[in-house]
Amino acid sequence: MPLPTLVRTSLDLVSDTNGLTPLALPNNLADWSAWIEARCADGLAEARRLADQLTTSPPADATSLMRSWNEVNIALSCAFSAAGLIAQVHPDEDLRTAAEASEQQASKLATDLTLDVELYKLFARVEANDVDPGAARVLEHTLRDFRRAGVDKDEATRGRLRELADREIALSQLISKNTRDSVLTVRLRPEQLRGLPWDYVEAHPVDADGSISVTTDYPDVYPFLSFATDRVARREMMLAFNNRAWPANDALLVELLDLRTEHARLLDYDGWPDFDAEVKMIGSGSAIAEFIDDIVTSTAESGQRDRDGLLDRLRQDHPGATTIDRADTLYYAELVRREQFDVDAQLVRTYFDFSNVRSGLLDITGRLFGVQYTPTDDAAVWHDDVAAYDVRADGELLGRIYLDLHPREGKFKHAAQFDLVAGIAGQQLPEGALVCNFPRGLMEHRDVVTLFHEFGHLAHHILAGKQQWARFSGVATEWDFVEAPSQLLEEWAWNADVLSTFATNAVGAPIPGDLVAKMRAADQFGKGYLARTQMFYAAVSYWFHQDRGSDLTTQVRQLQERYDLFPFIEGSHFHASFGHLTTYSSAYYTYMWSLVIAKDMFSQFDTADLLAEEVATRYRNTVLAPGGSKDAADLVADFLGRPYNADAFNLWLADEAKPSSGR
Repeated sequence: MPLPTLVRTSLDLVSDTNGLTPLALPNNLADWSAWIEARCADGLAEARRLADQLTTSPPADATSLMRSWNEVNIALSCAFSAAGLIAQVHPDEDLRTAAEASEQQASKLATDLTLDVELYKLFARVEANDVDPGAARVLEHTLRDFRRAGVDKDEATRGRLRELADREIALSQLISKNTRDSVLTVRLRPEQLRGLPWDYVEAHPVDADGSISVTTDYPDVYPFLSFATDRVARREMMLAFNNRAWPANDALLVELLDLRTEHARLLDYDGWPDFDAEVKMIGSGSAIAEFIDDIVTSTAESGQRDRDGLLDRLRQDHPGATTIDRADTLYYAELVRREQFDVDAQLVRTYFDFSNVRSGLLDITGRLFGVQYTPTDDAAVWHDDVAAYDVRADGELLGRIYLDLHPREGKFKHAAQFDLVAGIAGQQLPEGALVCNFPRGLMEHRDVVTLFHEFGHLAHHILAGKQQWARFSGVATEWDFVEAPSQLLEEWAWNADVLSTFATNAVGAPIPGDLVAKMRAADQFGKGYLARTQMFYAAVSYWFHQDRGSDLTTQVRQLQERYDLFPFIEGSHFHASFGHLTTYSSAYYTYMWSLVIAKDMFSQFDTADLLAEEVATRYRNTVLAPGGSKDAADLVADFLGRPYNADAFNLWLADEAKPSSGR
């Protein structure tokens, strides 16, 4: 199906970059300080000036009004994106703090604009048929923004809503900062590293006092929980990981949840989930609870079966065990996969050297999306670990990406894509950063899958960076769809033909196809109980916002008993570092919701040739390139030729893990 005329795809042979170049980032700390201040202050000043001009000297026609509003959004986006990224990645704490202050100022201006009654009146007078379809969609979303901000409320209510919005962003930043800065250390005896790979042991030397330090950073904690044979040490590590940012974030979360509830009810919603879900595919808060319950029901049998399989294996080592919790699940899942499916994760990781994986990712996605990545070794970056690449298609510069993939002090602790510049056709190139925490040497396959997943967001941002309207640039669809393209790209990290192009061991031998087949079979094991754990997280996200308990830890315990198949670990407080509470708020369900759509979209690809040009091009042009210029359901229907359904998801869910023969 052809795209709307306002959207040009990354396949266009005629360049529309008009000589556009990526941002020139600073070379030293002093210049970074001046750059972030100017980038944000200038953007906000320009947005304020343009908005004031709209009300003092209104444009003569609706089209000019919408174009001027677009310029406001572009200026505001420039400030938001720069501040949001630098606050999470820059190695200098003072600069991160300054960026957070700029982010607060950007949020405050955005709130002020959507509560501006005179500005609202300008848009309320515009008829959709007075402008082109793209502008009409912007108008529709803009009027919705004004209403959801509370512009139609009395002055006192608008004032309180402004206070709430300002405090909510400040609290979210502080919660994120506490999580980012919380790196706990567990002191262990050398023998407690038994079972860990040799390179892990080498990277953790014995200190002068005879002990070894293991941190809660991802490259430390996940291999430890997966391979360490010492059960007591695993539990200590699990507790430390689940106590990051505790107790500092507990009271902050309580305040944030209460403010969001007040915010939603001042706007006449039943609660925050209803307010938040209104602009998502799911539509309502109650539908979130129903979706969670549906997934819990559909995964009950397979989840309990595989959970019991873990417990049975635990009992071989500890005959008196009556239950298994998350301090043991990763370790025993690895044992089950090794013993029943003939998959040794420590052997598998020898095929995934970080440098090879990164190169392979760029090669595969370049072929899939018809682009080329050129290293920009002379480009300034915020840390020596960061690699920058220009992205081109048929010689045309599409944008720039930054890969910041290793942990360090003060850096964002999870894995995510951040915008740096929103692409606008003829005005500015899209730029974005991938911010992750992977080891520098050998990677576990789960890390490879995560890297492909997160790169899906980055590709979406770049390929959808030719929009006329800032509102629809990049990953600008409904939030319960944005994970679908990333979950789709995970499939390429499971394909033997794809992996053989870059997954090689120390002597250069590619990963055997039969090993990949066993890995895929082993991956089926546990998907039911993993889905239940995801629904536990989704329930925390939803119920914290819908009906907060008097004590968050107690409520987590109750929700885990209801939704998860693994019991609560006494003394743990995972919610304190559950970063999705600040970003996705009540909508963590979106990961599973998006997975339903991703499985349906993947059904269009030929698993015998995942790089086949026709379907890849159609997917890029109908789903990724349009950004948010259409509703997500329409984007998917354009690709599938029909509305999406859950058939492929249900088939995947019903596919039972089959152990290797003779085992």
